[in-house]
Amino acid sequence: MEVFEAIKNRRSVRKYRPDPVPEDKLKKVLEAARLAPSAHNEQEWKFVVVQDEKKRKELSEAAGQSFVAEAPVVIAAVSLNPEHIMGCGVPAFAVDLAIAVDHMTLQAVEEGLGTCWIGAFNQDRVKKILHIPEECKVVALLPLGFPADKAGPKSRKSFEEIVSFEEFEN
Repeated sequence: MEVFEAIKNRRSVRKYRPDPVPEDKLKKVLEAARLAPSAHNEQEWKFVVVQDEKKRKELSEAAGQSFVAEAPVVIAAVSLNPEHIMGCGVPAFAVDLAIAVDHMTLQAVEEGLGTCWIGAFNQDRVKKILHIPEECKVVALLPLGFPADKAGPKSRKSFEEIVSFEEFEN
């Protein structure tokens, strides 16, 4: 599959089949994250792979989204250094982990898997469930599995609404 096809086919999956994710597919998804660029190439992250049913249910409750527990895998994307601010004033962890998680979502499409980027969750509860140190920050939870339903059309703004050239235009 070409990258642009993966981008077009990627969607947020909220219904998963119970089939386990084959180890080779899971490793490719995680390898995609490992290869992602990061500020100063520091890779100040850790990915916690959760396959235990009880822990997935606890994470689902911490996110207030029951479908998270349906996925046979949930990956927690964790910043090891949330204090690192780039020269532009933006926290490096937010950008670095956004790139890495996006790499995972696109590789998942290539592998026939679905994902849903979860940013709404209770930080403290997730840290407790996964024994994540206080100084770290969980940036996203990523359910991963085979979609149980067919993709519908994406609703997106027009190109002209989101792009301007040479200067910002309203």
